[in-house]
Formats: sequence, structure tokens, C-alpha cells
Amino acid sequence: MRLAGKVALITGAGSGIGRQAALRFAQEGAKIVVVDLNLAAAEETVGLVKKQGGEAIATRADVSKAADSAAMVALAEETYGALHILFNNAGISHADDDNAETTEESVWDLTFDVNVKGVFFGCKYGIPAIRRAGGGSIINTASFVAVLGAATPQLAYTASKGAVLSMTRELATIHAREGIRVNALCPGPLRTELLMKYLNTEEKRQRRLVHIPMGRFGEAVEIANAALFLASDEASFTTGATFLVDGGITAAYVTPE
Repeated sequence: MRLAGKVALITGAGSGIGRQAALRFAQEGAKIVVVDLNLAAAEETVGLVKKQGGEAIATRADVSKAADSAAMVALAEETYGALHILFNNAGISHADDDNAETTEESVWDLTFDVNVKGVFFGCKYGIPAIRRAGGGSIINTASFVAVLGAATPQLAYTASKGAVLSMTRELATIHAREGIRVNALCPGPLRTELLMKYLNTEEKRQRRLVHIPMGRFGEAVEIANAALFLASDEASFTTGATFLVDGGITAAYVTPE
């Protein structure tokens, strides 16, 4: 029970990485605050957590709104008495995001509102709560694209994840002596609904797979397992990390035939 006695708040927990993290954290003893823009999806995750014997509550929040972010943190403290783990996982990728010439300003602003401001607000309200709890762990979902460019552009998304990475390093340094660890989790391409709706042909999928040494897309649960490590005391000397879980993609120059 690696998270016994801990309270974890996970945004974007109605599906994908967030849902798998809620299940894994609960299996390891944490009480979970499941946050999602889609309340029905959040409640479904809570049902799955409870089905396996865990404890969780659901709440709706738009993480790009300060009031919503403050409320979700307050709910964690009011319900469970503390907040020890904050997983700022919620994020979006817009279908019309392309390069600097064609990406619309509205797409850029929306992407940054959710992916960057959402992490900022989570930390703004979450850090004081974690401090009150005596310390803990913050995990911000960035991406392998924050450290690696691509000729299949999604400029607003890529830039937003770079911002998350930089913000994570800064916050890790500021709060290192308060017992508050802040790390950036950087997934590679995953077999999730979010990505597969764009890679809807075999040609598009192979365009990515050729660059991954492992030769496959990752699974959401594999990222959740990495988040579990960062959330646990096993990562007690890990802060400010760019924690890549990408099947080797950022290590590769030429992949196996």
C-alpha cells in the first residue's frame, strides 16, 4: 500500500491516463478526488474505484477557471481532511491545431487555457493545501513533444507542454525545501481515444510507430504506473524531473528494422 493514508486529486480523471491513475492510486491505498469537465465520466471512474474496494468522490471542474480549481482543492480538504498528491493531468489537443501559419488564435488560446493555465491554477491552489498537509507530490502531465520536435505539427499543443515543463522545473526549485516535490510526467504516443481519433488510418499510425524503438503505442495504465512512482515516497529524492515514459522515442536516432 504505497499511498496508504494519502489523499490524491486527479484532474482529467474521467478517462485515459487520469482514470487509470485513479484506479492505481486507490489500489495503493489513496483516497481519490476524481475531477473532470464531464461529471458523468468522473462519476463512472468513482464507480470503478469503489468496485475494486477503494474510496473516491467525483466533482466537475473546468481547470482553466480559477474558481473551479480553488473549489476542487477545497473539496479535497473538506472531504478527506488533507491533500497530499496533486496530479494535474487534464489537457486537450485540438483538431485544428497545426503550424504557425494555419493554427487559429482561438485554438492557441483554448489550448493554453486548459494545458498551461489549468496546471498553474492547480498548483496555485494545491500547493498551499499540500503545505498544510506537511508536504507531498505534484505531478504535471507534459509530453515527449516538449523535448522533441515533429514534422507532423500540433504547434499550440507542443508549445503548451513546453510551458508545463518549464513551470514544473521552477516550482520544483521554489518548493524543494518545503517537502513538496514537483515533477513533469512526459508520455510518449499512447493508444488512447485522444490520439487514435487523429491517427485514424494505418498510414498515420505507421508514420509514428516507425520512430518508436519498442514498435508500439503506450497504454494509459503504463503512464499511470509511472505517476504512481512519482506520487509515492519511493520518489522522495525526485523533483524537477522530466520523467519520460515514451517507449524510447526520445532516445532514438535509428530504430530497429
